[in-house]
Amino acid sequence: MGLKKLAARILGKGQQVPKPDLPAHPFGTEPRASRERYLELHRAAQSVAYPEIDAVEEKLGFAIDRPWMEELALHTQVVVKESSLNYNHGRLLYAALRRYLAGHDGSHVVIFETGTARGFSALCMACALQDAAVPGYIVTVDMLPHERPILWNCIDDHEGPKTRQQLLSAYPELLSRIVFLQGRSDEAVATIGLLRVNFAFLDATHSEVDVRREFEFVSARQRKGDVVILDDVTPAAFPGVVAAVEAIEAGDDYAVERIVASEQRGYAIAKHR
Repeated sequence: MGLKKLAARILGKGQQVPKPDLPAHPFGTEPRASRERYLELHRAAQSVAYPEIDAVEEKLGFAIDRPWMEELALHTQVVVKESSLNYNHGRLLYAALRRYLAGHDGSHVVIFETGTARGFSALCMACALQDAAVPGYIVTVDMLPHERPILWNCIDDHEGPKTRQQLLSAYPELLSRIVFLQGRSDEAVATIGLLRVNFAFLDATHSEVDVRREFEFVSARQRKGDVVILDDVTPAAFPGVVAAVEAIEAGDDYAVERIVASEQRGYAIAKHR
């Protein structure tokens, strides 16, 4: 089934996620840095060690191909921003999904993501599906457009505006596993018709209300052993995400493991009991 037909089936006949009212150029009309500056940022990000993530990969028994991930990160995660770059969620997602798939029965897997951004995490999860040779697809939702050319605050901006599809064009096989939807996560979970979600990554607006709404959507479609990973579980920066995780921990349905990669970045892995 083609992605357009799959998207139509997920949304239901005649339905679509309402398009957000975004600026024509969300990241500006000029590159934010020189090509060399983006390369410098990439080199600096690669030089930082994350023993906590190393330990997770060792524990789960799987690790993403680092040169492959770094090349993808250069085009999708290396951006100009105030905080330090940290894209180790790619490693975490790959390892956790490969572990989940290793214990799966081989049937079709459905993955749900909020907060697509430039597509880094969706591609890392698609890579895990491909490497495990398991059938399945990813439904990912974000405010940013997929088929409108814009600048993305990344090294590719020196080649002019691109669609997300063009930004990720080096990965056609992986793109064939991903359905990109544009819209707010709260409107998406009220619209899309997924009946089952095996694995999810929640990384959208980071308010407690939105994270809990997204989690409720996912948890209602999960079974024993299914997994939800939450990004930015970092008290100082995102108290709303932390409060949502605390509510999950207080319940009986999920076992939650928190992982602190740095003072600026924490994660939670919730596994359905």
